[in-house]
Amino acid sequence: MRKADRGFSIPDRMRSFGYAAKGLAFMLRTQHNARLHLAATATVLAVGLGLHVSPGDWKWLTVAIALVWVAEAFNTAFEHLCDVVSPQFHPAVEKAKDVGAAAVLICAAAATALGALTLWPYLWK
Repeated sequence: MRKADRGFSIPDRMRSFGYAAKGLAFMLRTQHNARLHLAATATVLAVGLGLHVSPGDWKWLTVAIALVWVAEAFNTAFEHLCDVVSPQFHPAVEKAKDVGAAAVLICAAAATALGALTLWPYLWK
């Protein structure tokens, strides 16, 4: 029987979480921007706690934080795969990596706007 045909298994799910943790650790270890995102996440969490942000507004901050992390994770996976498939420089790979980086930039800009719009009213209370 194939592994995929076995159905739900707690040990398999636990292994999946382990693989995800390894991926997160790889991203934080190898990507400078991921460490910047970590610092930004910690800052937003601290500011949100300090300003006593409402549960409804925490939803928006959570979406903003997740948006950036998901984009960074996909970009890291994409760049790593590009490096394996094409270890030598290739202009098409360079352009693909640039577009991946642009996706992260777009998400980070949107998250910054979302965070600013969410936190702004608390700064003027």
